Amino acid sequence: MPIWYKSQEIGTRRVDFLIEDRVMVELKALTHLEEVHLVQGLNYLTAYNLGIGLLINFGAPKLEFKRLLRK
Repeated sequence: MPIWYKSQEIGTRRVDFLIEDRVMVELKALTHLEEVHLVQGLNYLTAYNLGIGLLINFGAPKLEFKRLLRK
């Protein structure tokens, strides 16, 4: 996917999943989600010019997920 900054394409990056060109899904396999992972997901939303995303962690004892919204 292209990365945009101020309406100019500045590079590319691969998102884990993109649902209907609207929802970004980022998968993790960590024992615990940390703030840095949330910030990374929010930065992806901005870079991909998307409004909503999901951060899903399969590595914890229980499935963890966070809904991400770009303001």
